[in-house]
Amino acid sequence: MKSGRPEPGEYGAHAAADIARVAGDDIVVALTRQQAAFLTLLDRLDESRIRGLRYEADKWTVKEVIGHMIDDERIFAYRALCIARGDARPLESFDENLYQRGADFENRDLATLAGEYPLVRGATIALFKPLTAEAWMRRGHVAGYEASVRGLAFHIAGHELHHMAILKDRYKVRD
Repeated sequence: MKSGRPEPGEYGAHAAADIARVAGDDIVVALTRQQAAFLTLLDRLDESRIRGLRYEADKWTVKEVIGHMIDDERIFAYRALCIARGDARPLESFDENLYQRGADFENRDLATLAGEYPLVRGATIALFKPLTAEAWMRRGHVAGYEASVRGLAFHIAGHELHHMAILKDRYKVRD
């Protein structure tokens, strides 16, 4: 079942610019295409060139950005799962900097991050692919705002596009 494109009010206002980056109205297609593009980018990275690379002193390293993208996808997919299944409990926010400190992404091999990403993306696609029209439209409360399942799904794609642009523009990583 095609998700359709979320309308304002189906996602947090903070995500609007990222969601606008996502092409089309079928999030499963968009996530599948993005996976191929991101894997191409990861495949072209050289561990020795990106080790410790920051575009400014107080910013995350390339591997920390990649790890953050993986964590964010897991969290937003979980939120979408809860809402899609009818769980009406409010879902809390998370502190991305706390998660970053607890993960130690910079000391992991790039190959392990590159291997983890398609596993997470595959699980996300597997979650979204069989959803019904009704499930896509279910809404819940996330981090103080109301969101639909498809709004959260588009957040995942938009967030990835946002960070891919940062990797290319600020870290000068090329695919």
